[in-house]
Amino acid sequence: MKVAVINFSGNVGKTTIARHLLKPRIEGAELIAVESINADAGQATAVRGDQFGELQEYLQTVDNVVVDIGASNVEDLLALMRKYRGSHEDFDYFVIPTVPALKQQQDTIATLAELAALGVPASKIRLVFNQVDDDADVQKTFDTVLDFVREHPVAEARPECRLGANEIYERVKGSNTDLATLATDQTDYKALIARAQTSADKFALAQKLATRRLASGVVPELDECFAALEFR
Repeated sequence: MKVAVINFSGNVGKTTIARHLLKPRIEGAELIAVESINADAGQATAVRGDQFGELQEYLQTVDNVVVDIGASNVEDLLALMRKYRGSHEDFDYFVIPTVPALKQQQDTIATLAELAALGVPASKIRLVFNQVDDDADVQKTFDTVLDFVREHPVAEARPECRLGANEIYERVKGSNTDLATLATDQTDYKALIARAQTSADKFALAQKLATRRLASGVVPELDECFAALEFR
């Protein structure tokens, strides 16, 4: 399976969705970051948006990949996709994260319109509603995007494809930590804290305990969101 994570807007959680929602749940998937600067160490193979020719050639050689397209590269990459006619067919799905802020919803609509203009069918485009408050109604919170999709059915929008804001993503940023592995860590941190000799050691262990607890809470949410995408 080959999935592109894309949105004209920044700050919608593209990297979070690529690294923590999609990659761990697509067996054997490689993560490629399309961006203007190098990816975080150890996180992904990084390419520039203007290297799309090389990227599409590489896509022919792999079975499972998640491509995280940085906001500053989306316009150039889409322009190149128009030149390489039919290249959008290399992707099985396009995942578009969006957040409640109006500007980001408007940018999401622009992204949907561009993909539709390229010829990407609605069945290959999925919306992920990100940074949603626990008690928020997706239909009301994202009414701008959802009204557009109802009038122009260019994507599949399921309210169950939702994720809340969670500090776990910042805690594991810059590492190769798999949240599912972290959530099932059996280390007895309380016992280690009790035996620790210094306050600094106690604090470091307490941070690890807190991070595991956050991971334990977020993994089921990620599982539910991925299932709601209904990749076929």
